[in-house]
Amino acid sequence: MFSNITLIEYFGCFGEAASAGRIDAEQVYIGQLAGLYEALNAGTTTSIDHAHHTWSDETPWAGLNASIDSGARVFWSYAFHEVANYSIEQQLVNYRDIVNAAPQTDTAVELGIAFDSFDNGSVGPETIASIIDLAKEVNVSVLTTHSGGGVYGNDNSSTTLQSLGMLNTSIPVVFSHALYVTLRDTTLLQSTNQYVSITPESEMGFGLGRPTSNMIIDQATLGVNTHAFQSSDMVTQARQAPRSNPTSVVQAFLLATRNGGLALRRPDLGVLSVGAEADVVVWDGTSTSLLGWLDPVAAIILHYNVGDVEHVLVDGKFVKRNHKLVVGDYGSVNSRFLEASKRIQEDWRQIPRPALDQCTSAGAPIVHPDQVDVTVGDGTGYGQLHV
Repeated sequence: MFSNITLIEYFGCFGEAASAGRIDAEQVYIGQLAGLYEALNAGTTTSIDHAHHTWSDETPWAGLNASIDSGARVFWSYAFHEVANYSIEQQLVNYRDIVNAAPQTDTAVELGIAFDSFDNGSVGPETIASIIDLAKEVNVSVLTTHSGGGVYGNDNSSTTLQSLGMLNTSIPVVFSHALYVTLRDTTLLQSTNQYVSITPESEMGFGLGRPTSNMIIDQATLGVNTHAFQSSDMVTQARQAPRSNPTSVVQAFLLATRNGGLALRRPDLGVLSVGAEADVVVWDGTSTSLLGWLDPVAAIILHYNVGDVEHVLVDGKFVKRNHKLVVGDYGSVNSRFLEASKRIQEDWRQIPRPALDQCTSAGAPIVHPDQVDVTVGDGTGYGQLHV
């Protein structure tokens, strides 16, 4: 899904506001569960979920329950946002209910908060203060925000979060993308030990560019953005790590593993050591991709594919064993996912492509680039849009 699409079109057709009221709790649950199974199958044990599916009292619970049922380690971060028929005030009440009722034991899922309107003027300072106060009150495991900037606006920068008093608390703050990070932003990230999450596959797919995020690789980790847009395989992201400065296979591996734990201020994640969480991935060194390996890190970063993942453990429990997921009735999950996804796809096919403005919210003109032509004669070979 979402092939041949720009970020602006994505927001208009499929983004969090456009999807409100279109996707029900069953679709959220089974989509979240199937997506996390895909990630576990690829050896991705831990993720921060910027949970945009907070459109009613029911859909957040669906996403959270799917995260718990998956067996993955998920920092499930409730997104507070302006959407139709479900105000931020209602969302605040819903989140408190979840905090009070969510299971605290026998799960690798922890609660966080996600918010993208710290400095775009779409909500008032009282709303921002209420979300920050809530994060501190319940001591969330992470606060995450999309840091855009440049032609897209919506900075949500470390400078803004510092002015709001959020960078020097015990709560880790993770900035997604940080494409237009400034020198002041990088200095603040380093001095307060906060991290950015770079998602190479989706950033290139959406054509977002990477003007300055190479300035902050020492405070960066890798992410997959969304399993609806591309793979949920972290090694694929490591292969596409920013090349603005020379990057070794070891550095790419650290961006995909160790730095993720550090971004969450969890030195017990992303490592194999005494006292660390038992999140373990075992690759089959006799596979056709890895046979004859000498440097194990180079073998994984440069040659591995998902089929090489032999075992995966999260919190000491097998979720994949002998190349097969061990997650209960996976056939039923597949059937439910196919039914739910078909309904979503048919619904989205009916949505007309949005009429784009002349400029972005930051004032940059929206233009049509020259289309690539890969065929001889008439036509370009572009193909059809399925959604």
